[in-house]
Amino acid sequence: MKLSIRVLILFLLFSFSVFAQDSNCPCCTNNHHEFDFWLGSWSVTAKDGSLAGTNIIEKIQGNCILKENWISAKGNFTGTSFNFFNTNSKQWEQLWIDNQGGNLHLKGYKKENQMILQSEESIDKNGLPFFNRITWTLNDDGSVRQLWETVSNNKDITIAFDGLYRKME
Repeated sequence: MKLSIRVLILFLLFSFSVFAQDSNCPCCTNNHHEFDFWLGSWSVTAKDGSLAGTNIIEKIQGNCILKENWISAKGNFTGTSFNFFNTNSKQWEQLWIDNQGGNLHLKGYKKENQMILQSEESIDKNGLPFFNRITWTLNDDGSVRQLWETVSNNKDITIAFDGLYRKME
């Protein structure tokens, strides 16, 4: 009987400490960790094996935001994104802004070893509907493939970028 009471007390203390830790870190939920496989300093190669650039992904704001800092291989194209789990909509969002005046707002979900985000539908210069879809796939070797597709008419797919991320040493 004494052992059961001790076990119960230890369980309650442990449960309380875990709850207290979570309330001190509102962005330490499983959902907030779904995109952690993208964290790190990366060398990114294009499909042909050439260096596309480097990317540093870090957590900021109390683990609530994954901040991306992209620099192209030639250094003339840079961009920053803020990635976060939106607790209201229960989905991931990315806000991208680059040094060429471009921006992109994506939303989506993690499915197995992939994070799949897409933009809302827009109209291109020819009056046709399109959206952007970017998929990050965690590979077995720890590398990450980023595939950016532009989808027109809900069926025609153009690859905007296909890169392989490898951790820098």
